[in-house]
Amino acid sequence: MKKINLLKDVLPHVLAVVLFFLVTVLFFNPLFFDNKTLNQHDINQWQGGAQQLKEYRQETGREGLWATSQFSGMPAYFVNLKWNDGIISGFKYVLSLWLPHPVKNVFLAFLSFYILLLAFKVRPYLAIGGALAFGLSSFIIIGLSAGHNARIGATALMPMVLAGVHLVFKGNRWLGFGLTSLGLSLQLRENHPQVTYYLALILGIYGLVMLYESFKEKDLKIFGLKSGILMLSAILSVGTYAGRLWSAAEYSQYSMRGKSEISNTLEKGENESGLKRDYAFEFSNSIFEPLTLILPNVYGGSSSNFLAQDEDSKVLAALQRAGDPQVANQLVRYTSAYWGNQRLSAPYYVGAIICFLFVIGILFADKKHIVWLVTVAVLGIMLSWGDNFKSFNYFIFDHLPGYNKFRSVTFALTLTLIAMPLLGMIGLEKLFSTRWSKELQKKLLVAFGVTGGFCLLAMLFAGVAAFSKEGESQLPAWFLEALIEDRKSLLRADAIRSFVFILLALILIFGHLKQKVSFTLTSLGLSLLILIDLWTIDVRYFGKDNYRRKSDKSFFVTTEADQVILKDKSEFRVYNLRGAWAEARTSYHHNSLGGYHGAKMRRYQDLYDHCLQNETTQLIQGLQQGNTDLSSFGIINMLNTKYITFGDARNAVITNNHTLGSAWLVKTIEKVNSPTEELQATCQLDTRAQAVVDVSKFEISGERYNDNGEIKLIEARPDYLKYTYSGSEKAFALFSEIYYPVGWKATVDGKTEDILRANYVLRALELPGGQHTIEFTFQPESYYTGNTITYISCILLLIAVLGSIGYNFKIHYAKNNDDN
Repeated sequence: MKKINLLKDVLPHVLAVVLFFLVTVLFFNPLFFDNKTLNQHDINQWQGGAQQLKEYRQETGREGLWATSQFSGMPAYFVNLKWNDGIISGFKYVLSLWLPHPVKNVFLAFLSFYILLLAFKVRPYLAIGGALAFGLSSFIIIGLSAGHNARIGATALMPMVLAGVHLVFKGNRWLGFGLTSLGLSLQLRENHPQVTYYLALILGIYGLVMLYESFKEKDLKIFGLKSGILMLSAILSVGTYAGRLWSAAEYSQYSMRGKSEISNTLEKGENESGLKRDYAFEFSNSIFEPLTLILPNVYGGSSSNFLAQDEDSKVLAALQRAGDPQVANQLVRYTSAYWGNQRLSAPYYVGAIICFLFVIGILFADKKHIVWLVTVAVLGIMLSWGDNFKSFNYFIFDHLPGYNKFRSVTFALTLTLIAMPLLGMIGLEKLFSTRWSKELQKKLLVAFGVTGGFCLLAMLFAGVAAFSKEGESQLPAWFLEALIEDRKSLLRADAIRSFVFILLALILIFGHLKQKVSFTLTSLGLSLLILIDLWTIDVRYFGKDNYRRKSDKSFFVTTEADQVILKDKSEFRVYNLRGAWAEARTSYHHNSLGGYHGAKMRRYQDLYDHCLQNETTQLIQGLQQGNTDLSSFGIINMLNTKYITFGDARNAVITNNHTLGSAWLVKTIEKVNSPTEELQATCQLDTRAQAVVDVSKFEISGERYNDNGEIKLIEARPDYLKYTYSGSEKAFALFSEIYYPVGWKATVDGKTEDILRANYVLRALELPGGQHTIEFTFQPESYYTGNTITYISCILLLIAVLGSIGYNFKIHYAKNNDDN
């Protein structure tokens, strides 16, 4: 058997892993050395919405399948639910060397991209630089800052899947099978369908190029065989995700991603399946904004960067010279360095050196790689333009299956952020394998001219751009002039900076091509330059403010208002008037009308848009005038809203004595024949005495009922509710619980009854006279059966991965013996 050369075969990989580990630990050093954790806005909000389910799991050892603490109740699938996929979790822990969550995703991004470059036959020391470029791209670091852990985790694992697919087509197909299965299982488990969709786009483009190549070489049979191996891998991987996928597919049709049921008159001409265009394209890059890939401050940087905080800024000096503290305080909020057209934004910096290498890749890499990787990179940019490139993106949104389920189209730059370093490193590897010639020198200088020259032009002609956004023309001239000068300075400084990094990279590459510097030193030198380039940009957006003490729970501290409400041990909901639809802090302590989630139930959102929002406006206006009578607020009352809050103080709580409670009986039913009529009638309804039922969907026996009986809730768990009813005649009962047609079962004295929907979003039942026990149980087959499929698939995955590794070693052992 051929002996392994430790220096050549093992050391580079060990060095790479150690380096990735050290970079992760050092970049996030407060986590490891100062007993701190990340302070992530979205994660704080997620914790608020998940707290009730976590407490239930700790107390009972069971999963609470229904999240009652936000949006008046919704399935827990995308809030906090554990599945039988511990084997997948184990793989992730091992691959990430047990680093803490979520920074382990940065290490995985390094490792995953390193594996991808090795699969494309880039030598290890060179692959280190590409891996660092991907893992430290501002897209990943800023994503962690925002708390988008699932998105970053899913993005980090995309290269591993692509590596496996490429190995199936071009290398060891069974090792590729194992790597694809493992990578895709890990990627799916991150539970971010939008990023998985982008992965599918990349694989689709790559697959078309492989198909064309096979057709040209008349090798379609082998292509079919390899595609079959990948299909088997995909089935196995999807099996490990079966429960999540089943529940997601089930829920999506009832969520905001599903088809609207209300007519054009209410939905302004848009009632297609999926999100509305204005919502989906709310965050769209302007045409020149992707230039942040090479110049992070081309649009001023992050929208959260305020120039008045910079002691050396001209705008701060101008405010100080104004001599009017009141005017200065008013103008400070207009000192954002960002001057693009998005409400919130941050640069997608891939690195000046990577942009330079990307052009080298276009000039030197094999044509097949150029075709598919440039296509991927350009597609990512075009998709990120969103509303600013309507002709293309509206067509894609309306016709590409599944694409209209996603928003924040700026995330499409994920495609570009994978394609650029990959093609750059493939091209550099090809360049280093090419004999020196004048033609080579010419191409290399062209690459430098395109990227370095662009940086110089940006520096010299910075004054050509407007450097102001809509509405800023109303600001005082002296203030706006200083603001624009600061923005110009930011661009010029970054242009010089990027030019210097590109020049240094060129010198190193020339040094190796002229045989003055070894391949190893050149590769490690480029890796160091890439590390410095990206690190120094990342720390602009990720600093000490992104950490907090592990013991710091101030975000969820119980306020005086909370203490007042928590004294009440009955079942009710709280309506926080301070941005209820974008905060889940309330949900940490109470059941809330609002919450924080990107996949709310569509009907509940409809209710808010067309009914509850109007009531909220009237309620705030009334409170401002000292009116605390809530008897006329039918929607608020039917949702069992017992407390209204508008602050943290004890006196910022209003008790609503008109809430209808957990369940009540109504006298009359208004029959309607469509969801639109149902919603319109609900908005105008006296919910205490009346109910609205869409009789085109639900059968009821009458229109008038006896409401003299008594119904009350006697037991409540997340997925179980129990009531008692006593009445002499047939009654129509409403429950202040959100109707969801899949999984919920109702029994009256043990006999199954059909759950009706009333008032557009609530559950209802027709009840016979007498004394009865009513039980609601949430038992979705998608969870129970899907969980079993998940568990079995995880075991099969373990066997497949270990088997593919063992088979690979066996083949190499036999081959090496034959060579000897």
